[in-house]
Amino acid sequence: MSATATELPLFPLNVVLFPGTVLPLHIFEPRYREMVVDCQQENKPFGVVLVKAGSKFMQEEPYEIGTLAEIHNLRPLEDGCYDLMAVGIQRFRILSQSREKSYLSGLVEIYEDDPEPEETLTPMIQQARGLFETYLSMLLDAPEENDLHANLPEVAEDLSHFIAYFLEIEDSKKQHYLELTSTHQRLAEEIAVLRREVPFMRQLLFKRPDDDLTMLN
Repeated sequence: MSATATELPLFPLNVVLFPGTVLPLHIFEPRYREMVVDCQQENKPFGVVLVKAGSKFMQEEPYEIGTLAEIHNLRPLEDGCYDLMAVGIQRFRILSQSREKSYLSGLVEIYEDDPEPEETLTPMIQQARGLFETYLSMLLDAPEENDLHANLPEVAEDLSHFIAYFLEIEDSKKQHYLELTSTHQRLAEEIAVLRREVPFMRQLLFKRPDDDLTMLN
């Protein structure tokens, strides 16, 4: 067991949070309202973890790797609920779990990417940024995405986490990206996804109105 392991409240969700990204949350269940109070009193973050498929309510089983989340912009509501922004700061691995409190907690240790030569990452950064900027610009042009704005990270690992969070892919795939310990591999797999998605999105967004009629004739 790691000498730096620490006890952390865990929040199982149907979402994968990454370091450097933000998740707005409405806290309404009593157990997680208690968690927020405990985090504020103890000045500690909580852990966002993806729920495994088939988990039962109140007995949620999380994946082993999650992300530490700091509480920002906490707003208590009149009904006792909370609105807050969960800001992802660092990944962790769950070493053990406890259900002694109303909410799940766990003993966790920090989980990081392995060091890799910068010269192998630089071309990946440029390629990933270019593809993702195109992908993001098409999302921004879609009516439901008008409020989405992004300032892409410069650091390879940060960029790989940012892309993973915003890609329109299954949560299981996002969890795979979260668990990888190679920035190079994460970027390479994301580039492969973007190479497929960008032409597909371009075709959908810029399809002429009469294309569907042509296909039906």
